[in-house]
Amino acid sequence: MTQPMPHIFKRFHMALSDVLSELAEEGALPAGLDPAKVTVEPPRDASHGDISTNVGMVLSKPAGMKPRGLATLVGDRMRTLPALGIVNLSIDGPGFLNFRLAPSMWQGELATGLRAGLAYGDSHVGQGVRVNVEYVSANPTGPMHVGHCRGAVVGDVLASLLAKAGFDVVREYYINDAGAQVDVLARSAYHRYREALGDDMGAVPVGLYPGDYLVPLGQNLAQQYGDIWREADEAVWLETIRRDAIAAMLVLIKEDLAALGVRHDLFSSERAMVESGAVEASLAALEARGLIYVGVLEPPKGKTPDEWEPRPQTLFRATEFGDDVDRPLKKSDGSWTYFANDIAYHYDKAIGNPDRAGANILINIFGADHGGYVKRMVAAVKALTDGKVSLDIKLCQLVNLLDKGVPVKMSKRAGNFVTLREVVDEVGANAVRFIMLTRKNDVSLDFDFAKVQEQSKDNPVFYVQYAHARATSVMRNAVDSLSHDQLSPEHLANSSLNRLTDETELGLMRTLASWPRLVEAAAEAHEPHRIAFYLGEVAAGFHALWNKGRDEASLRFILPDDPDLTVARLALVQGVKSVIASGLAILGVKPVEEMR
Repeated sequence: MTQPMPHIFKRFHMALSDVLSELAEEGALPAGLDPAKVTVEPPRDASHGDISTNVGMVLSKPAGMKPRGLATLVGDRMRTLPALGIVNLSIDGPGFLNFRLAPSMWQGELATGLRAGLAYGDSHVGQGVRVNVEYVSANPTGPMHVGHCRGAVVGDVLASLLAKAGFDVVREYYINDAGAQVDVLARSAYHRYREALGDDMGAVPVGLYPGDYLVPLGQNLAQQYGDIWREADEAVWLETIRRDAIAAMLVLIKEDLAALGVRHDLFSSERAMVESGAVEASLAALEARGLIYVGVLEPPKGKTPDEWEPRPQTLFRATEFGDDVDRPLKKSDGSWTYFANDIAYHYDKAIGNPDRAGANILINIFGADHGGYVKRMVAAVKALTDGKVSLDIKLCQLVNLLDKGVPVKMSKRAGNFVTLREVVDEVGANAVRFIMLTRKNDVSLDFDFAKVQEQSKDNPVFYVQYAHARATSVMRNAVDSLSHDQLSPEHLANSSLNRLTDETELGLMRTLASWPRLVEAAAEAHEPHRIAFYLGEVAAGFHALWNKGRDEASLRFILPDDPDLTVARLALVQGVKSVIASGLAILGVKPVEEMR
């Protein structure tokens, strides 16, 4: 993509860096001060100004100055730069340097956004960095449930966010098809196969999967293979039925993901990886560095020595890389542990193989029940890559499914849980995707069917979509009095934006101008929920301006007696519409043109 113009916060950071260099050349500051950790952002309290920086606190120690003194020195020099449009500065608290800017700066940012359209916020901050985002990775044993839904949305939106910020992103699904759970699936499918042959099998035995979703699979097996396995030993049919059952479940899973609008670039099989010898290869790399040994572990926390049978085990020196204990790589029967398989998988993702390039950053989206895996996997990746590849594991807390405040727990189709597809069919993919990001991933989330479909300001999906629909309506009505050329992005960008001086208009422009910076910050922090939060702020600002115009005729968007001001206000409306659409595109949510 074309190199985007630096956004206003980045321009301030660049100017601040230049000022530090100038002051160092003049001898007012020591040379070599590093501004990399200095932030330039909107202040938490808008009354303090438009842009704030912590330069005084971050660089006071290496500069040998008090924070407020350093902030004053830097601020006074920055105020002399006309391109920054600084009209006032203040120093608050321990040394925050705050700037108030001329309205022309925000009007200019609006023009920049209008010219860029949906590309506003595109960034090169991630250029040259390859990121692998693994998400969903549900066991291929049945349809996805609502718990999988949250991780699917978080991962998918994070991948889109990273792509907008310029990262080279691979979306991956890891098929857990090498564990005991797929043998249970095969036995469950065999039960349904025998039913399809007409045998009275009784209730599904405890320990097998009871859901009705396996009935069609049993029928397909009976049709394809006849009764050849009716009286056969498990060893005869297990491998074939397991293979066919996994394939059938992956079809279900991919259909569920498609209904939610989730896509992956790559589906990787754990079984294929194990059979390829990848586990041995990755562990050999660790062994060559002396990171594998035979030892005896202490009893786990909560177990007394009497309850623990110490035995020699093959262990990975995880404690050398930040883990609490060293980790076993082999079970008592000599087979690899799940952790050993996971080491091989992450080695493949990080280093790459002939079929794929490696990654600079690995991101895994896991359920909350995987919290115990975080330290060991981070340690393994650090060891395998000499710290050159980072692993970030995002844990998604539970989704509490409600209907008018009453818990919803059961599904006939799945047997003991509500499926993702049932939720999507009930309220639509747009609502599901948005709501899943209305809380940070590590906080539990209530999903109430009734509230998600409620048309009120308390429903964040409706609130944001209503703002987009309102903006669309204004632009549609403007066609009655203005030509399409007058409503083109370039014409709107060149309009008399200096006439937008009401504080509500300026506040909304400031919010829109923070979009490019927010994209970069959210991408670098791996926090896609920030996009949903931000869209709520834009919607609130636009609704406030709409309501103010309803009460004060002079603030309405379309003024027949003042076409010049009308076009300027339509430019602001179009800016709101475009930024909301851009944010919703990252969320994978289709913007609504009109509310019904």
